[in-house]
Amino acid sequence: MDQSIQKALRKAKLKQLLKIAVVSVFVSMLLLIGINRLGNYITSIHHKNLHERLFLAQAITQPNVDIDSQVTANSSMFGGNIVTNRSKNINGYLVPWSTLTSSYSWFGASIDYNELIPGYFSQGATEYEYDKQTKQKVATFYHPAIKKYYDGVQNQLPELVQMKDHVAEVAISFKEPMTMDEVKNSIPDNLNIVWLYMASKVGDESMGPLGLPVYGYADSELSEEGFDSFIEVLKEYDEDKTDETIQDYIKQNEQKPFNKVTVLGVMLTGKTESFEGLLGRDFVRGASVGVTVPTVSYIKTVK
Repeated sequence: MDQSIQKALRKAKLKQLLKIAVVSVFVSMLLLIGINRLGNYITSIHHKNLHERLFLAQAITQPNVDIDSQVTANSSMFGGNIVTNRSKNINGYLVPWSTLTSSYSWFGASIDYNELIPGYFSQGATEYEYDKQTKQKVATFYHPAIKKYYDGVQNQLPELVQMKDHVAEVAISFKEPMTMDEVKNSIPDNLNIVWLYMASKVGDESMGPLGLPVYGYADSELSEEGFDSFIEVLKEYDEDKTDETIQDYIKQNEQKPFNKVTVLGVMLTGKTESFEGLLGRDFVRGASVGVTVPTVSYIKTVK
């Protein structure tokens, strides 16, 4: 074959390979841009949903817990983390509570349930639940339908009122469900109602805590508007209707007249001596102390 023909063929082949390379690079760049945009779009949806779900969970499952800040960390097109910094307000004294590090990715999102579920300490006759990071004691609510608890139904008010110069939070569980008006008339004015215990799953707690969530909300006024908002948050939180406890509660209470709505317990905060007004009250089934804080002269308590 003539050398000029061979040279032309080689030149044509090189041009063809160059074309293929250019097209391949161009297509690859388009694919990378498309994958990046698609990945960012998918993760942004899961990021947004996780943000909202964390706030919803805090509103109805975390007694007297506030979110101080919620920020995104380690973000990329593949996913990242949302860090939720939390605290408790004990009658004007802020104390740290466990920080959540929840994750999201292309495949969904996951709340940091490991830190949401309290730890369990048992030594000798001492048994209680605690926040895993701060090691603070977690107050326990007692459902009136559960007759036997692993450590019995505690009433820690007599010991609490002996503590001088402290403020505390206490979970008060009722012997029988009480209406909003009954709660208002029963709780002393020198204590703050910071959370209403409305529902929880009934299970066997005799061998140890099940770590199941309690459902309720914060409304110091015990208002109809507050209860209506609670129902709406429950619906949004369990949008796929998979939580039997929530769905049963909505079904039984959504259309109930407000004066018939009942409460299973309340989380109270105040000076330790203020809890004397609850000693010996016949509506109290249990009183579980949570966080206690020594008072100082330069911080004024709420009540």
